[in-house]
Amino acid sequence: MAPRKRPAPGLPTRKQILDFIQNSPVPAGKREIAREFGLKGQEKIQLKALLKDMAEEGLIDGKRTAFHKMGGLPKVTVLRVVDIDEGEAIAVPDTWQPEDATPPPRIRLIEKGRGSALKKGDRVLSRTEESGSGWRAFPMKKLALRSEQLLGVVEIDKAGKAWLAPVDKRIRNSSAISDLGNAEAGELVLAEPTGRSARASVKVTEVLGEPLAPKAFSLIAIHKHGIPNRFTEETLAEAERVAKMPLSPEKREDLRHLPIVAIDPSDARDHDDAIWAEPDGEGGFNALVAIADVSFYVRPGGDIDREARRRGNSVYFPDRVVPMLPEVLSADVCSLRAGEDRAAMACHLKVDSEGKVTAWRFTRAIVRIHEVIAYEDAQARIDSGEAGADLQNFWACWKALATAREKRDPLELELPERRVKLDEQGRIAEIAIRERLDAHRVVEDFMIAANVAAAKALEAKVAPVVYRVHETPSREKLVALKDYLATFGKNLAMGQVITPGLFNRMLKDIAEESEKALIMEAVLRSQTQAYYGPRNEGHFGLALGSYAHFTSPIRRYADLLVHRALVDAYHLEQPRPHGDIPATSGLSERDRDDLGRVSEAISQAERRAMEAERETIDRYVAAWLSSRVGEVFDTRITGVQKFGFFATIVGLGGDGLVPVSTLGDERFAYDEKAHVLSGEDSGTTYAIGQILRLRLAEANPLTGALKFELESGSGRIEPRGRPLPLKKRGNHLAGKRGRPANIRHQGRRKK
Repeated sequence: MAPRKRPAPGLPTRKQILDFIQNSPVPAGKREIAREFGLKGQEKIQLKALLKDMAEEGLIDGKRTAFHKMGGLPKVTVLRVVDIDEGEAIAVPDTWQPEDATPPPRIRLIEKGRGSALKKGDRVLSRTEESGSGWRAFPMKKLALRSEQLLGVVEIDKAGKAWLAPVDKRIRNSSAISDLGNAEAGELVLAEPTGRSARASVKVTEVLGEPLAPKAFSLIAIHKHGIPNRFTEETLAEAERVAKMPLSPEKREDLRHLPIVAIDPSDARDHDDAIWAEPDGEGGFNALVAIADVSFYVRPGGDIDREARRRGNSVYFPDRVVPMLPEVLSADVCSLRAGEDRAAMACHLKVDSEGKVTAWRFTRAIVRIHEVIAYEDAQARIDSGEAGADLQNFWACWKALATAREKRDPLELELPERRVKLDEQGRIAEIAIRERLDAHRVVEDFMIAANVAAAKALEAKVAPVVYRVHETPSREKLVALKDYLATFGKNLAMGQVITPGLFNRMLKDIAEESEKALIMEAVLRSQTQAYYGPRNEGHFGLALGSYAHFTSPIRRYADLLVHRALVDAYHLEQPRPHGDIPATSGLSERDRDDLGRVSEAISQAERRAMEAERETIDRYVAAWLSSRVGEVFDTRITGVQKFGFFATIVGLGGDGLVPVSTLGDERFAYDEKAHVLSGEDSGTTYAIGQILRLRLAEANPLTGALKFELESGSGRIEPRGRPLPLKKRGNHLAGKRGRPANIRHQGRRKK
């Protein structure tokens, strides 16, 4: 093979660098690029700046040790087989880092001979190339499997054998531990399988501590769902630098004279929105929604931005928050604190007497928040008649917005939110349903108005928009709802236009509370899941044609993208404040060209966060209830299956199973369409929404699982397995009334 011709001396062009990165037989970092093009001294410094510019422009991505063409792959890399399609192995990069928020490319593995010798899960060192039909790769060497880590608690049985009891309630069996490391009985650990079979033992890789210690439940969720919770030193250093950037009031709209107020939960960790309103003298209002100007500090291409894209959103647990941004930004410089100058994106609104937003404009501003008020305090001032003019103006403007909301007729479902309150030691002080106040509705309607204005403002400039999409229920779900309603003698005509108001009227006409709860559950099940996307499909639940998230850029990456789009569309860019900080605070070219990639990634991150938050609350509820096993509670049935039904404690939450085997000696028939279990002899029925009294039979704080039984006690649940031998014995989370946790593991292996 003829030696490759050396390039001419001097700084290479962007195209030359991209060609070298793509064709290099070894990972191409700054050192390899400098060597390839014969760069020395000052030229290496210029190369560093050029590579940084190329990263900001979306041409390349990677760390200091190796770069790759954006959207491309290294010439040689490790792939993981994820599917076998008609005998051909399909793989993805094994260590794909979603820093650019793109899904991993699916790569065809070209093997010698017929059929695939590879299996799902195999790891292969491969040579990759891009063809007209996509990526393909040629296996070079099969590698050892990368084991999936398991989260559980160490148990020691009577024979002295160690077991890993899973904390995921979907996993029923414990695993034998062959290597305990430094772990002791009762400790929460990470482990990995020692073999490939389902019965392979595991070895402990990391000890996380005591499972019922304060903050353990959120730690379980973080590890289980792979939520990034540590910032790199580079990201923290960049955050400290950008936090010191001057605001330059002369280049911003100065709104410090306005008595802008932030109304937030009493336990809020950050404050990214605040409001103001006053009568306009014509029966309407001039209103302002001020939002933290995160885009000024977090710019495309920087370390903070890459980490924020990877996280997608902040994750909130009762005992901690895993923020999207480093604390110096999320809890300090970007947070709209009272009495301090802050950078804000201001949404100015004109609201007429009927609550219609007739005009809007967006500016970059400097604000000084007059006061931060808890929802409860704001409501108390209004109710007592002691509210000042500011709050009275907010409420008056809100009543106009509420009038427009009623005409719009968005979906009105009662979705109670559980709130876990901890004491100073991290123990549970109280679990209750968060009260829904008018103060919540005030802020909510101001935020909705600003979100709509942001979407329409971008549409007016034909600019890219990350929409918050909630699609109309699918025909399949509507048919299922129609069949269910028919069991109540109600008809859902499929030929009519389905609107939120249709469901609202249906629920309003039901006088019987138990029946109303049943129908409400069914309507909720018929709804689609909201997501982010660049195509406008409307927001069914809010009855809005255009909707985007604009009001929470501290905790949602989608909002940050909307801010950047507004910066571009309305020429709100500000000069580069420092030479080592990316110049633009608008959209990167990569995002401008394809918002679909990042929208899908942050939608997935949102679902991950919601599941982690819900599971953690379930664990806290189970810990709270673990000292009350045997008590009888008022419950509501939330789901029915042929093997039993699920119920939740009224006013507290926490779903628990009532197995059909405990309902008595008679046989129960399952009506799938009606979601009902019916006793063949007695005619007793169990249906979604039904209220009944049940006895708590089991509460497992580690999995969040509950089990109930009938109050009569017929068919009592006999606890199986052994109580978990906690290292220090006792429920450290249950507060003053806590006793040792009553924990049962179902399906435990026995000697």
